Amino acid sequence: MENNINIKKNTKQVQQEYPLMEHLEEIKKRLKYIILVVLVLFIAGYSQGKTLIHFFQAPILSVLPEGASLTMIKVTEMFFVEVKVSFIAALIVATPFILYQLWLFIAPGLYMHERRYIYSFVVFATILFLIGAAFAYFIVFPFGFKFFLSYVQDNNYEVIATLSMSEYINFVMQLVIAFGVVFELPAIVFLLAKVGIINEEMLIKYRRYAIVVIFILAAILTPPDPFSQLVMAFPLVILYQLSIYIAKVFGREPENIKEVALYE
Repeated sequence: MENNINIKKNTKQVQQEYPLMEHLEEIKKRLKYIILVVLVLFIAGYSQGKTLIHFFQAPILSVLPEGASLTMIKVTEMFFVEVKVSFIAALIVATPFILYQLWLFIAPGLYMHERRYIYSFVVFATILFLIGAAFAYFIVFPFGFKFFLSYVQDNNYEVIATLSMSEYINFVMQLVIAFGVVFELPAIVFLLAKVGIINEEMLIKYRRYAIVVIFILAAILTPPDPFSQLVMAFPLVILYQLSIYIAKVFGREPENIKEVALYE
């Protein structure tokens, strides 16, 4: 089987290009590793399900008005809540490994000197994901829940807050994952800039369109309320600006001299 090898004269570094079937096999292999690791972490997390549930309950319990409560409505509700929080916790803990597998899939398209960024990419992307999740948990949730539950304390509304535990966990999980993923924007730009797909000029040229897309994504990824959408959109706009600088610093340099050789 033949691989096309691009050799850069001035650096003697290699970039491999694999056929489509090999790409599919590589994806399959990486997914197997990810599923196995997430499954193991899920089992470990399920053994600590009660602790995880208390952790995710904390933001709402701190602002619940007097007489309000979290309620189990369906017979199976708490079982599935425990499964959900265990699975999400497994995904969060597995983030470095998932990113590492992503890098290994992309690595054949990089030159040897670019592959040394693997650990920097994994650490950088993991930190960004955790910052996004923490932003949701420590900033968005306290202010958001306090705002929404203020309607219960308003005498003009004769309502009592009886919140479904399942609905609450779904809401929290959606926002935690969404914020974690969208905060990965600089890391994604770093990766795409390294393989030469995007550059600084491209990001600047399409900045206006990107901002529109950011607000659309914020509307899709968050629950249907303006508060959640805005608190996601504004950090994303800032991250987009940061991404322009990252593309400028880490983008691939133009290749002036390239030879193509065939190896068996």
